[in-house]
Amino acid sequence: MMKACILDRDATLIDVVRDDESGVITTAFHPAHVRILPGVVEGLRILRDDGYIFAVASNQPGPAKGHFRVEAVERANAALVDLLRAEGIEIAHVECCFHHPEGTPQGDPSLIGECACRKPKPGLLLKLQSRLGFDPKASWMVGDNEGDVRAGAAAGLKTGLIFALNRCELCPLRAGVSSLERIRPDVRPDVHGANLVEVANQIVAFA
Repeated sequence: MMKACILDRDATLIDVVRDDESGVITTAFHPAHVRILPGVVEGLRILRDDGYIFAVASNQPGPAKGHFRVEAVERANAALVDLLRAEGIEIAHVECCFHHPEGTPQGDPSLIGECACRKPKPGLLLKLQSRLGFDPKASWMVGDNEGDVRAGAAAGLKTGLIFALNRCELCPLRAGVSSLERIRPDVRPDVHGANLVEVANQIVAFA
């Protein structure tokens, strides 16, 4: 069976979107917003050359909150896939959860409420495993927060945590994996690093 690396999208593969005038930070919902983070292409090439296939699993609650439409997120996702393909990296599938438990009155009511797919639940990863047929015991979930680690572990995958050293001082993971252990002592990634290159090298070397 194939081995896969499932990747979170925002702050793992691409940067968040910052409005310099308002200070608002949001996730990419337009192709022009998609900016691949440093080290991502190199890290994915390391994993590709070791035989991994790739998929993306991303929580995207914006439509449930009325921030933008599902179609907008899908266009941004398509732009990401195209940018990576141009670098020789194929993404087998992108799976998103558009739900949010509370949403807002302006949001799509069909997307508001509890679901089985929103990370840290494992639903997105289980969908990907069913669709792609990879071996979960040989596969990984890599993301930038504890929800990614919990989802990967719940789906039977090994887990990698990326924590950039320039995170906002308000971020609960500002100090990296040590802060995660304080917040959630039950959540321990199998590997961790400051970027995808560091994490990819550890995955390839993982015994």
